[in-house]
Amino acid sequence: MVAPARRCGNTHGELTVITDPDKLGGVFDPVQLRSFLAVAQTLSFTRAAERLGVRQSTVSQHVRKLEAVADRPLFDRDTHSVALTPDGEAMLDFARNILDTTERALAHFSGSQVRGRLRFGVSEDLVLTRLPTILCEFRLRHPLVDVELTVGLSGTLQEALSRRELDLVFGKRAPGETHGTRVWRDRFVWVTGPDLPRLGPDEPVPLVAYPPPSISRAAAVTALEGAGRAWRISCTSGSLSGLRAAALAGLGVWAHAESLVPAGLVPAPSRARLPELGSFDFVLFTVGPVADGPAGALAATILAAGDRLHDVPADQPRR
Repeated sequence: MVAPARRCGNTHGELTVITDPDKLGGVFDPVQLRSFLAVAQTLSFTRAAERLGVRQSTVSQHVRKLEAVADRPLFDRDTHSVALTPDGEAMLDFARNILDTTERALAHFSGSQVRGRLRFGVSEDLVLTRLPTILCEFRLRHPLVDVELTVGLSGTLQEALSRRELDLVFGKRAPGETHGTRVWRDRFVWVTGPDLPRLGPDEPVPLVAYPPPSISRAAAVTALEGAGRAWRISCTSGSLSGLRAAALAGLGVWAHAESLVPAGLVPAPSRARLPELGSFDFVLFTVGPVADGPAGALAATILAAGDRLHDVPADQPRR
């Protein structure tokens, strides 16, 4: 059992002797901070452990030790849910900054900077997020890595990855699939422009959609057919800006990630009685292990910044 702090005092002042090793020096351990970030991003100790490749008990121990150093709780947790406390929210920025500084210092003094070419595929949905900022941070941290960026549909990018034409893919994972490393869980919602014509109950639902093998398109079609609703494709485009323009013009409804709804679009009206679309994951896909090298370095950067990614920047308002 750890003994409590002992106080030694006299008429001139007081000396506190700390005997709890978790509070010695008030040091935030990078290993514990990584566990904290993983829990904060997944809101699950189990999924955080899976991401980090350790036991759940290890993650719980890391968080407890971090809370001991901070001397306050970082999570509200029970048997059903995990949520950040206000102090946990504040810890996010500190954790990222400490880990970033630690990694840059290690890279500087190790004399073995990551270098080479990285073929990175990213889903069209993620273009308007803070991904450009995070790529800039990666470039500053790893200036000897040349990034070849390919933007496309998640399914198409995964096919290129399987052919070894890409090294790392950041995109959507279809419901029921388990491969890849989850960055965050999202759900599809129906969005459209403010001037969508009224939909009659017997009219085919006009869909604005990416071409196959789009995961969002498949989710929309599956949901409508499951609800017995007729549908038609009113506009197809391979670009996010093209589909946004079509939806804004009222050409149809669009199944889109709830956390990344582009500017100007609004939820489809309840009178349309559209079915629920369900959840999915934004995931990092690789072929084989990526612990070392450019792909591993970028994957680590994205995972560390996952909570910032599903946030549209201020100059790209969601609605």
